[in-house]
Amino acid sequence: MTEIPSTMTASVLRGVKDLVLEERPVPVPAADEVLVEVASVGVCGSDVHYYEHGRIGPYVVDTPLILGHEVSGRIVAVGADVDPERIGRRVAIEPQRPCRRCDFCRAGDYNLCPQMEFYATPPIDGAFCDYVIIQDDFAYDVPDSISDHAAALMEPLSVGIAAAQKGGIKVGDTVLIAGGGPIGIIAAQVAKAFGAVDVVVADISPARRELAASYGARVVDPAAQSTVDLAANVFIDASGATPAIVNGIRSTRAGGTVVLVGSADEFPLSVPDVAMRELNVTGIFRYTGTWPIARALLESGQVVLDSLVTHVYGIEQVEEALSGEGSVDSLKRIVLPRVRRVDEPEVRAAS
Repeated sequence: MTEIPSTMTASVLRGVKDLVLEERPVPVPAADEVLVEVASVGVCGSDVHYYEHGRIGPYVVDTPLILGHEVSGRIVAVGADVDPERIGRRVAIEPQRPCRRCDFCRAGDYNLCPQMEFYATPPIDGAFCDYVIIQDDFAYDVPDSISDHAAALMEPLSVGIAAAQKGGIKVGDTVLIAGGGPIGIIAAQVAKAFGAVDVVVADISPARRELAASYGARVVDPAAQSTVDLAANVFIDASGATPAIVNGIRSTRAGGTVVLVGSADEFPLSVPDVAMRELNVTGIFRYTGTWPIARALLESGQVVLDSLVTHVYGIEQVEEALSGEGSVDSLKRIVLPRVRRVDEPEVRAAS
């Protein structure tokens, strides 16, 4: 059995662009929780936003915070009510804790739980550290065919799955996706897995378009080619860019669905355009029940995640990982909390 230390190393955000390494106590699992030794943690745009701005909307970093919520690892200890046979199993973590008692939770919409505790959302610590705790049923077993990196990236894959579910993507659909970054690429793969026959990714970056094409999407340069005649059944915005959202709405056929995944605060919405064409405009907020679907998509090979990883860093390089996320040559950046430094973080050119 693995000997568990009393303290661990954590990368802690104390304020805007103020990261330090600290020794923290190793958390002790409650009766319904497991203790996970962290293997891989993906860097998300929200981590970058907290690092650069210290807040996202109403969530403010006003006390020290550990970032990171895309997590995989290995169970090393369990609470009193958890089967000890789980110790040693590799897992992917759904990084949230709903109350399980409110109307939303009882209806199955636990992502909307007003009491939600979500990794790396103030004041809840995340996973840029050696160990984390999570309720037993939110630590999903993964087979050896799924790597630690891919298991961590089941979190952004869950975003893509939730977008496809909310859009109601079905066999034969045409799907337009704005943005060829990680979420756009993942959403394109999920759309194909859900049966879409024409998946179009629009991005102004030639490098991102080339990458999206390598994953089987049809690509367009929205600055040079109109998509209005595409008449998509479903439009998914993964760009957060106002012009892309406006164009995507115009490119959605009557009765179609617009799913907002990107982070634009506001955009002009033509109410007559929506009302007279009976468009369904919706958003997604995280996900519910997506990890088993994500695992099945990875095991079947319908979705590939390992090739999205472009950079890998150690715990001493979290600031470097956060500073480089979002650049054109970067798709997914991974932090290995139990490694101090990686000499050559770039593992593949995203081109």
